[in-house]
Amino acid sequence: MKTIYHWALASAIALSMASCSESFLQPDPLSFYEPGATFTTESGLHSVMATCDRHLRNTYTYYSSSNIATPFHSMYLHTELAVACKTDNSSIWIDPATRLTPTQGLYGGNNEGNQFGYFWDETYIGLRNANTVISYIDEVDLDEATRNAYLGRAYFHQAIRYMQLVFMFRDVPLVSQLISAPKTDYKTCSREAILDLMTERMEFAVEHVPAQADCDEIGVVNKEACKMLLAKFYLTRERYDEAVALMDDIIAAHPLLEGSSYGTEYLPFNNTTIPVTRNVIWDMHRPENRLRSDNTELLMGMPNRGQGSSNSFVSWLTMRGWGMLWDYNAVCDSEGKKAVTSYARNNASYNENMDYTRAIGRGVGFIRPTYYAQYGLWGIDGQGIDEGDLRRSESMGNWVGTHMLRVNNPASKEYGELVQQKYCTDTIRCWYGVPQYKLYMYDYSSEANQASTQFNGSTSTSGSDGCADWYLYRSAEAYLIRAEAKVYKGDAAGAAADINKVRQRAGCKQLYTTANIGSVMDERARELFMEEWRQVEISRVSYCLAKSGTPDEWGNVYDINTYDKQSGTDDNGGSYWYQRIVHYNDFYNKNPQLTVKNRIFTIDKHNLYLPIPQTAIDANSHAQLRQNYGYDGYDDSIEMWENWEDAIASEI
Repeated sequence: MKTIYHWALASAIALSMASCSESFLQPDPLSFYEPGATFTTESGLHSVMATCDRHLRNTYTYYSSSNIATPFHSMYLHTELAVACKTDNSSIWIDPATRLTPTQGLYGGNNEGNQFGYFWDETYIGLRNANTVISYIDEVDLDEATRNAYLGRAYFHQAIRYMQLVFMFRDVPLVSQLISAPKTDYKTCSREAILDLMTERMEFAVEHVPAQADCDEIGVVNKEACKMLLAKFYLTRERYDEAVALMDDIIAAHPLLEGSSYGTEYLPFNNTTIPVTRNVIWDMHRPENRLRSDNTELLMGMPNRGQGSSNSFVSWLTMRGWGMLWDYNAVCDSEGKKAVTSYARNNASYNENMDYTRAIGRGVGFIRPTYYAQYGLWGIDGQGIDEGDLRRSESMGNWVGTHMLRVNNPASKEYGELVQQKYCTDTIRCWYGVPQYKLYMYDYSSEANQASTQFNGSTSTSGSDGCADWYLYRSAEAYLIRAEAKVYKGDAAGAAADINKVRQRAGCKQLYTTANIGSVMDERARELFMEEWRQVEISRVSYCLAKSGTPDEWGNVYDINTYDKQSGTDDNGGSYWYQRIVHYNDFYNKNPQLTVKNRIFTIDKHNLYLPIPQTAIDANSHAQLRQNYGYDGYDDSIEMWENWEDAIASEI
């Protein structure tokens, strides 16, 4: 029987064997010197790998100061799919065009809904953990197969973090090993060189890391995950046939979950108010079902389960951060009275038929989907919302919106009637819809408390185990990676067939007869919302389009030398990322009269990449790191490593 990877225990072992303090996990910017860290046993390597896996999960679940906005929220804030929406916050993150600089905007924290700085700091921490395994692997007595499996897994963690870095920050320092003394003279390494090295290392990983079926633990890096990541690197190197071949292997061995249901039934604690009719889309996204051994679609998951006292479990309040703020004075009846309230079960006004707290969660509206993400995305070729698509189905309970709520204020003359948008005084924060099948998780703490007016996401009590298991990769994405490769190859019909396979599983009635890159990115948005690193993926695709010369859905062709070196907030030019925002985000750069706390929704073409943090530049005191185009300090004449061999040689 397979066991769940117990990261808390393994991480504790890692720290003790390293003979170092918590600073092992909190280095200064680009400081990878740790004189006390030595690993001479397999248990030491295993525990460091556990730390790598846990830190990867933290990308989704880490809270910087409160328990609402995680780094994963930030992956959607600068895209066509979502914007920050906490309208009572004077520092709300809606104006990166003017506020994102090397010294500001990267560390906004929960109140702004922005944790971009996490992806610099924690990614380099993840690299150091992976480099620990790489540096000490040959000091441990291992047989060749075991040694290569550890090394391949470490390469995976190195590569996935560089995938984040180069498509969020572009050209960055290459740190491929631990060093024997403090180093403050890193040079920037070109993205091209890093992509070449990571591709080579992922080829090694695919060859040597065991398949999921041969792993004793669920949640460890496996061959399938390595193939998924390598395929994306192949796309950046224009090796399309090899990417297709990898995805052929995945798809043949890991069929999609289909049928009317899957796994064990986990319906909302209150399934009366907005009932869920059990269906395969709902079932496969129950945290308790994601990592089942019979989940053929699972390629790699991230375990997050246990009781509140266990360090292996992190509460993830998905419904609180992403859900609309319906319990608010801005949601009114015709007389201006508050229409909907989160009543505790021991309150005299409680009515189970209108108990939205336990049915859909008590959202606070930190991040909201755009109009396109709610409506325009859900039909193809101008046909309107595909009523067969289970992922957008209100009747099945998979999708919920404010318009589905009824007035539950006994003092209102409209008690029991549907709330109306025309009476809502804050539609930005309070009036929208969300994919409930992705957000809903059991809040055991609130469910156990009759006086609670909260229901926020996955929590636990001393008597129950919380569960927020999540997918990293599943085979539905393999179809979409293969479709993307076919677009670059000019096989529009083949790309359409791959996309349609995902759509047919979701029950869609509208199918593609031909496909372009927009078809792929739209389906990724439908299928992988709250799973994919959207900012990274759309940046990667922007690069691939420019490198291949493939036109986008509007016929634009991008120049690899100029697509990411443009500024401005007008509708013309920029990258594919920017054009998706221009066409589909109804907030950014659209209406200067639409303000929140005197801030305007504005994003610039150069915001495709985040600025290199000034703290990292200053800490690297004996050499210059390159700053990205459009930000203070940009200087294209600063030298950088153009090949990875020279960059690695300079680390010694």
